[in-house]
Amino acid sequence: MQKIDLKKYGLTPRFEQEASMYEGMHTARVTQQHRDIYNVICSGGEILASVSGKFSYDAKGVTDYPVVGDWVIIDREDNSAGNAVIHHVLTRKSVFERKAAGTSNETQIIASNIDTVFICMSLNANFNLRRIERYLSVAFNSMAMPVIVLTKADLCYDITAKLAEISEVSAGADVIVCSSMESDGYSDVLKYITQGKTIAFIGSSGVGKSTLINRLIGADILATKETGNDDKGAHTTTRRQMIALPGGAVVVDTPGMRELGLESADISRTFEDIEQLSQMCRFKDCTHDKEPGCAVKQAIQSGQLSQKRFDSYKKLQSEIIYEGLNSRQLENEKIKKMFGSKAEMKQLMKQAKNKNKY
Repeated sequence: MQKIDLKKYGLTPRFEQEASMYEGMHTARVTQQHRDIYNVICSGGEILASVSGKFSYDAKGVTDYPVVGDWVIIDREDNSAGNAVIHHVLTRKSVFERKAAGTSNETQIIASNIDTVFICMSLNANFNLRRIERYLSVAFNSMAMPVIVLTKADLCYDITAKLAEISEVSAGADVIVCSSMESDGYSDVLKYITQGKTIAFIGSSGVGKSTLINRLIGADILATKETGNDDKGAHTTTRRQMIALPGGAVVVDTPGMRELGLESADISRTFEDIEQLSQMCRFKDCTHDKEPGCAVKQAIQSGQLSQKRFDSYKKLQSEIIYEGLNSRQLENEKIKKMFGSKAEMKQLMKQAKNKNKY
């Protein structure tokens, strides 16, 4: 039987070197997850696997368990004697994560070892600059390269205007425009998809992720549904899975995420313009609210920075601050927000002191 070349699935010398530490074991990559059972691809083919009892005992949390995209160490390369056993997860080079559903503060890893994250947004009623800022913040934190993909260009009357808007928030990420209605409408995406690379598509439900992936595969493997009268597409992907592409790359398809929690995000890169302005404020802990000498407020007043972008920055910043805090920590943050920074408090005290002189 011909063995599978795992390099086509993203196996690099970095992972090979770490895997060599486990003698008598085999290397595989997780392609699907079904609760406690995993589909993994190894040199012998795709097989089923589950974690060992020791693995479960040593795991400190849900993030320690394998996810789609992980490279793992297994004890066998076929299921003739039962499911393979996963003993180790190799060190992840990138992770895409969000806050787990429910009220717990646990982080959920969506996929790992992604090279390029395509942030998909359709050029219809779904178009939202604030949502792009949110996705970019999470993508930058994942350590994968973000690329903004604007889909359904056939539904947009003024693409030039939309691109101008995107350029103000893209934070240096490449922007691609594509249309599923055209045979070559996805050709610009191909230059990012080379052998051994792992890509992922994220974005709201119905923006055309599944349609785009089907085009890349060359077959209608993923279910799609037409956009409704309200310009909102239907959610079609229900599980995370890895799919091999004809060119030798692999794609991780993730369910549409209507609410993307910011358990981990890098807003410093997404809002680099505001971060640089903050360095010029008179006070280091400036909240950009009532403090004098605030460079951010001056930029807004002069038109250099839009109020909407600044509001988005503050909103995402607040989400990150509040994520994972207990009740007492939340209360302290609310008090801090209510009364402002130390610089602001000093200014108010100074004003009160001067007022009392007269």
